[in-house]
Amino acid sequence: MLSAQDLALLRKTLGRDATDVELACFENLWSEHCSYRSTKPLLRTLPTEGNDVLLGPGDDAAIVRFSDTCALAIGMESHNHPSYVDPYDGAATGVGGIVRDILSMGARPIALMDPLYFGPLDTEKNRYLFEHVVAGIGDYGNCIGVPVVRGELVFDPSYSGNPLVNVVCVGTVDPGRYITARVKVPGSHLILIGSSTGRDGLGGASFASRDLSEDAEAADRPSVQVGDPYTEKLLIDAILEMAETGKILSCRDLGAAGLAGASSEMASTFGAVIYADRVHLRETGMVPREIMLAESQERMLVEVAPGDADRIGAIAEKYDLRWSDIGEVIADARYIVKFHGEVVADLPVDLLVGGAPLCAWDKSPYSAETPFARPETPVKDLALAILAHPDVANKDWVYEQYDRDVQLRSVSLRHDAAVLRLEDKALVLSCGCNPRHIYLKPFEGTANAVIENASNLACLGADPLCIVDCLNFASPEHPEIFWQIEQCVLGLGDAARKMAIPIVGGNVSLYNESDEFGTQIKPTPSLGMVGRGEVREWTAPAEGELLALIGRTLPDFGGSVLDAVTECGGSGPAMADPAAVAIVRDLVRGNRVTTATDLSRGGLLAALVKVAPQSDVNLAGDPLEELFSETYGRFLVTVRDESALAGVEHRTIGTVGGDALTLRLKGETVVITPGELETALTSTTRLMRF
Repeated sequence: MLSAQDLALLRKTLGRDATDVELACFENLWSEHCSYRSTKPLLRTLPTEGNDVLLGPGDDAAIVRFSDTCALAIGMESHNHPSYVDPYDGAATGVGGIVRDILSMGARPIALMDPLYFGPLDTEKNRYLFEHVVAGIGDYGNCIGVPVVRGELVFDPSYSGNPLVNVVCVGTVDPGRYITARVKVPGSHLILIGSSTGRDGLGGASFASRDLSEDAEAADRPSVQVGDPYTEKLLIDAILEMAETGKILSCRDLGAAGLAGASSEMASTFGAVIYADRVHLRETGMVPREIMLAESQERMLVEVAPGDADRIGAIAEKYDLRWSDIGEVIADARYIVKFHGEVVADLPVDLLVGGAPLCAWDKSPYSAETPFARPETPVKDLALAILAHPDVANKDWVYEQYDRDVQLRSVSLRHDAAVLRLEDKALVLSCGCNPRHIYLKPFEGTANAVIENASNLACLGADPLCIVDCLNFASPEHPEIFWQIEQCVLGLGDAARKMAIPIVGGNVSLYNESDEFGTQIKPTPSLGMVGRGEVREWTAPAEGELLALIGRTLPDFGGSVLDAVTECGGSGPAMADPAAVAIVRDLVRGNRVTTATDLSRGGLLAALVKVAPQSDVNLAGDPLEELFSETYGRFLVTVRDESALAGVEHRTIGTVGGDALTLRLKGETVVITPGELETALTSTTRLMRF
């Protein structure tokens, strides 16, 4: 993975040829996955500061104040390539890794979210990937006792051969007692705790920094880690007990690039000597390169004072975890690895950790929008096809595999956002983006992802606290892809600044392409957003309540579910005015509306089915535009009396109640019965269950 230019630079800087261990370290730590060589200058444009941000990007996770006595640790990661090669273990270890990122801050993990992106389910391979990814997430999360409270599902041909598995984890910690990941004191010891090191996951970071080849499932299987959630649960309890002692000076999860990645990044404030022969192993004959770069799971590295090593080790043993005193912090800014007395690596730590040369790729804008071609299919048939599309249909088959109530914080997990009780307030969570819209308009589509997630929080009366992101793209070496990346990051930053929401951390995943299927993923800057508000549940409206639409509808069909079903084309949505978000948040907080939901995938039709599947609705405009457009910044609300919306621009469109969903449209009336709705909405569940 190291280019000829990289090798020449290393030879010149070191004044010698690098050893095999050094080359392996550079191959992984200088990979796109670890060093962000293509995107670092763009990421620096994002707003990262805010009144509640205690620790922003750069650590294993961010720390954001929730109250005077509680802070949130939050992070987001991807495990995309491993989840194609081995979907069960790839997805499971994605959960394990992000949970340990939160744990390394001294925080207790309390919630997970999982935005997932797959190819169409009419292909057996995609159904297999979907089934085993969900099983991997569910089994791992259930075993460690951390609920998956929110997620997203998107199905599009561009993900065939390269599904995306993104995971958000949130934890809680005392605002004054969180742990960071950089070593504090020369002379302190580095203690490795957890599973024994094997050969699994070798080269995982470099594997994540290239396209998936046609023989990926066989050739790249050694790059996929295998998880053990029962060990992870013991590790969670052990690290939290260690943190309570106040003796952990710093802590880091062993993730990408294994021990080499964790120890070098951790020691970058000073330097370190690592004794690779002291690492507890589960395989014989392992050489230093394998010991340092293996990505075996359920391992943590902690810094302690020399006199505290045995005390920390005793806690590990209490939880039946192995531990090794494998290194020490030194004042010299070097990264040294020894194996049975022989120096196998001796590098300037800054060169290894922060010295990767940046890549400046060419960029070229593209235009993907096509003129709108009006479908001739009857409106009712279109409506049922849209409701049956897996992006819109019920997600019960997924949710029933997750223990969503473990830890007893879950208050409301329906529809727009998850609500968890935290102290005397609500922690409200949302995630996702719309890749089809973003492909058509990368800047505006990503900005709308910010607005939509904030809208989901607003429907439960919550203020956003922060954003984390997973920026998933194809190869930046294609000029149109690098332009796409730039526009998405700029759109993300623009919307975040306008809404005063700091972006506190995340992950960049590039080279999401498949030689096997000839696909490049659509741009997928998936977001996780957390907010704070009063504890409230999503409430269904009562019969007789009025249905009202807030926000202006435009003919935005490009990238819509209607487009996915009919290939009708059309313009993608422009960036919405975020002002409507605050208006709806205030309506919910003032208890002026019974129910609020934002309009997103499936347009008004999907919102009606969610809020009032039996109702009588009058729509005077173009039926396709009224029902299926996906203009952002719109909300469907229900009120007992229209006076509750005094001062808010709105349009009353119907009444809750009746025997069916009756749509009185321009030129026709469409009636969709409960049975027809049930058949359409259970399409994914029936497909996957039977």
